[in-house]
Order: sequence, then C-alpha cells, then structure tokens
Amino acid sequence: MSAFKNSVTLFPTVSSIEPHRGLISIVVPIFNEAQILERFHRALCSVVREMPGDFELIYVDDGSGDSSLQILLRLQKETPGMTVVELSRNWGHQAALTSGLRTARGDAVILMDGDFQDPPESLPQLVDAWKAGGQVVVAERTARAEIGLRKILIPIFYRLLRYLSDFPIPLNAGIFGLVDRQVVDAINNLAETNRFIPGLRAWTGFRTSVVLYERKPRADRAPKQTLTRLLRYGLDAIFSFSYKPLRLSLVLGIFTGVGALVAGIALTICRIMGVGLFGQPVVVGYTTTIVSILFLAGVQLVCIGILGEYLGRIYDEVKRRPLYFVQKIHVHEPVAATTPLQVEALAASGSRH
Repeated sequence: MSAFKNSVTLFPTVSSIEPHRGLISIVVPIFNEAQILERFHRALCSVVREMPGDFELIYVDDGSGDSSLQILLRLQKETPGMTVVELSRNWGHQAALTSGLRTARGDAVILMDGDFQDPPESLPQLVDAWKAGGQVVVAERTARAEIGLRKILIPIFYRLLRYLSDFPIPLNAGIFGLVDRQVVDAINNLAETNRFIPGLRAWTGFRTSVVLYERKPRADRAPKQTLTRLLRYGLDAIFSFSYKPLRLSLVLGIFTGVGALVAGIALTICRIMGVGLFGQPVVVGYTTTIVSILFLAGVQLVCIGILGEYLGRIYDEVKRRPLYFVQKIHVHEPVAATTPLQVEALAASGSRH
C-alpha cells in the first residue's frame, strides 16, 4: 500500500495530514552531510528492513550548501516510501524537525540526526517501548562522544536546564526518540516560533518511557552546529520553559536593595562615630560610592539582559512569521505489494522508480 495519497501542502496542519494506520515515520534533518549521507542511509535501511511493519523515511534538507540534496534525490529513486522535503534555505535544526513532523503520516514518528551520533541500531528499542505503552519514548544518553569545549559545556547545560526548568525535562536527552501520533498532533498545534522540541515533547505530559543508548562520535568528526548556534539553542531551551531567570532578577534586586540599606546604615554610623568600617581609619574619598554604583549598575544590567531575552522572544512570537518555507516536497510512491525501504530487494530484482 502506498504510504502517500496526496501531496503535502506548504504548511500542513494536523487536519491536512491523514494518518496512515500501522505506519511508522522516521524524520531525519540534513544539513551539509554529503560525505556520510549515503552510508547513513544504507545503515538506516538495513536496520529498518529487519523490523516488522511499514515505515516511511522523511529526509529534510535544511538548505544544504553541498551535494546533500542531489544525493537524497538519487537515493530516493531506489527507496520506495522515501520523501525529501527541500526547504528554501537553512532555517535551523528545530525548524527542519518541525517541517518533518508536519509531513509525517505515521502512527508514530521517530526523530534522529543523520550523522551516526543517533545509532540506527537503537530503533527497534524505541518501537518496542512505544508498543509497550510509551507515547513519548526518550533516548537518553549514557555517554556522549564530544570533544573539546563541547564536552565540558553540554553536560553543564543539561544540568542547568533541569534546575531552571519549571517542569521535568529528561537529562542528557536530545531530539533522538519516538513520539506517538497523539503527541505529534499536540506539538504540531503549538505555534510558537522559538522551538525546543525536547522541551515541547516533555511539556505535553504524555506517558514517557526511556531507552538508554551510547551517543557515538560523528562519522566525519566535524560538527555542523557552531558554538553560537548551540548557545542560541540553549537559550531557547531555558527561556522558553522557565520563569526562574525572571524570579532570579527579583531576588537579586531585593538582595541588592537590602544590602545597600544595611551598608548605608553601617557607613552612616561609622561616619558619626569617626571610625572606619570594621575599625579601620576613615578614608576620605569616593571608593564606597564608586563600588556601590558599579555593583548596582551591574545587577541592573544583568536584570535588563534577562528581560531582553524574554522580550526578544515575545517580539518573535508577535510577528507570527512562518517557521520555514518549503521549496519543494519530493514524494516517491512505493511500488504495489512492496513494503517501504526494501532497498536491497528492489536492487536485486532490478526495479527502479
């Protein structure tokens, strides 16, 4: 049976995507992965071919500047049930994932990166956990193969996020995982611009299962996400799911005000008594004034910066711009009586579509 009946609209809503009963969708965002893309595709198909049930494979080309799109279109000719979503430019990791979620038609949707850090070998565990009743199956890392500054900063970020978040977000869990159709529809109905899908996935509150896996190093050893993008990603995670920074601003303001009041009283008493603070001689000058002003100015700037982060996100939401534009959706219908992704079987029979 064909995994696709109609072409997908530019910005599909929940009602415009007809779920395909018994189908599992796999969404993979791609950005400049030409060196490893074909190898990843073969490994993914090899795993899926051994799994029971029907699958559709959705690659989202996020404005790649190399030959990734051409490779995907070539692979699509030999892979029934494979869809390639071509975005108009690079919109970012979360936007690419969102376009994949809005295109997917399966009863469940697996999200994973296409750089071998999310191992295809873990897919059967995700599906088994879903069939056992988990509507959200989170792939949690037992170890991660990061190098350099990322190895230090990423674990710190996840612990900070767990402390700051106003509701539990699994530690050491990225986008790799599975979500049930009910969860997909819930996330697709959320219209916010600054998206952090692991947080949205947890925020929905559906039954959650955890699958452990070891995050592998990138196959080409060259991270595509810059530290600047990772920083923005982290700020979206914190400021989209926590009011604690705002509360911290209030606490800092109260603490500073009380501290300034106490210091002012103490300095006034010392001045009347003609002694310096802590028994030291009175020093005529502006040291106390300058230190106080700098301290208060620093606290105010921190608080204004935190408010600015929230206001900037409010500004993005008010504009109501689309998350992405689709250049074209390339759909390949599987042949009759052939389950999706039977690559080697088709190759052996000489079928090409």
